[in-house]
Amino acid sequence: MSNRFQRVTEKFASTKLSIKLAALVLSSSTLISALLGLFRDRLLNGYYLDTYPTGIDAYTVAFTIPDFMFFILVSGALSVTFIPVFNQRLAAGNKKSAWELSSSLLNLLALVTLVASVLIIIFAEPLVRYVVGPGLDEATRALAVSMMRVIAVNPFLFAISTVLSSMQQAVGRFVFYALAPAIYNIGIIIGTVFFTGGINIFGWQVFDGGIMGVALGVVLGSMMQFIISMVGIIGMGFDYKFKIFWKNMGLRAVLKLLPARSLDQGIDYVNGVVEMNLASHMASGTVRAYQQALTLHMMPINLIGVAISTAFFPKLTESVGEGKEQEFVKDLRTALRMIIWIALPISVMFYFMRGYIVNFIKNGGNALIAGILGALIISIFCRSIFHIASRGFYAQQDTKTPFKVSIFAIGLNILLAIVFTLYFKMDAYGLAYAQSIGAVVEIAILLFILSRRTKKLFNPGFLAAMFKMIISAATTGVITYLAVRVWPLEASDQSFFATFPKFVLIGCLGVLAYLAAGFFLRLDETKSSIDWMTKKLFRKV
Repeated sequence: MSNRFQRVTEKFASTKLSIKLAALVLSSSTLISALLGLFRDRLLNGYYLDTYPTGIDAYTVAFTIPDFMFFILVSGALSVTFIPVFNQRLAAGNKKSAWELSSSLLNLLALVTLVASVLIIIFAEPLVRYVVGPGLDEATRALAVSMMRVIAVNPFLFAISTVLSSMQQAVGRFVFYALAPAIYNIGIIIGTVFFTGGINIFGWQVFDGGIMGVALGVVLGSMMQFIISMVGIIGMGFDYKFKIFWKNMGLRAVLKLLPARSLDQGIDYVNGVVEMNLASHMASGTVRAYQQALTLHMMPINLIGVAISTAFFPKLTESVGEGKEQEFVKDLRTALRMIIWIALPISVMFYFMRGYIVNFIKNGGNALIAGILGALIISIFCRSIFHIASRGFYAQQDTKTPFKVSIFAIGLNILLAIVFTLYFKMDAYGLAYAQSIGAVVEIAILLFILSRRTKKLFNPGFLAAMFKMIISAATTGVITYLAVRVWPLEASDQSFFATFPKFVLIGCLGVLAYLAAGFFLRLDETKSSIDWMTKKLFRKV
């Protein structure tokens, strides 16, 4: 039985997907993860946002430094620097070098993040007091310190999981890579539902419960994600060595590319640290409200921008590696059009339906979260495009250009956040407007440089398609606005089941309006989608 299970698992894990299927798998898994995230946040907000706002603020603050260390040391820095180099080794048939590279990075990042986790545990108190939560009262600060010390294990576990997942992503194996985020959310949900009531083993109370149980659920989710990433490498033939091969040319190439991208990630997250610092001086619950609005605005970005660009990235690196410039331009243009075609109407609908969306994570809604989300709408569209635009540079092994642009954009973001909140007294809304303005500036500069470097990327056909998409999105906005006026969110809509039918109805009308407008304007993406849906729905006929 165990051998049969191993064979089935190996076959399932080793499945290589096409770009379209990979994008579908990643988008679907991201959607599932996002829905689980909504359920997780709905539980937390229902338990604590109204009854214990300082506690939920402490929980939110506790994540900031562990997440910062993971993002600056691992995260996207690894995926966009490791995958092109790893693919080159495999394409050349040099598996020995590829496995040495993987082992070296796994061991090096595990060591570095282990040290970082220990340092977070040691210095959690001053980090909260002076860096991320100076505005919190003493009791809230103490709770944030305790939870940060529990969550500090995340960078170490995530580093190992990310290396293993990047190996799978590099060879087009997205199944277990796609499952990992959903598994992580399940762990947090388990902690929220079961650990907050205390943990009792054979009559011995090992944990008294409370919001600290959620922090234990975070660790459980990290461990579960680590396990699923381990399962995903079955069948790859990974020859792991407990050694760092410093002379490996692939490792040297990655380490050469890594600093710029790591600093890019770090600079980006410095903005989050500054925002957390500023929000901690505002009213109780503002830290959580702003973080929740950011989470909601990241859902479509991950679902569209991250998923599609992740699926296209191996193909882009392959085209560059084989010297196929025209194919690279064509694939990049296709990805850009696909992302804009989806992100534009979603951003418009998010704005008009933000009250419904917030109602899914907080029963009865929350005016502050909805208002902040409205100010972040432009960021949704720009950040979705950012992921494929930046990967256009990364595929060419250029990490410095996006880094320089990010430094300028994040600097502008931080400056605006300080000015808007401290001088214009805009509170959390100032943080959101600063985010949107920074996103617009960043993507405008990146696309300008990309167009100068990649000839014929924005050809007349591309520009004509953009015009048609804007007209279609405007139509969607009008229909969605009218539908929200006809079916407004009322005070009686206190449950998920009371809100969801209206949300689906308004959403369907918005989507139909967008497809209808695109069809009459003869937009290629719309026509292809309608043809695909027609074949699927009426195949038997």
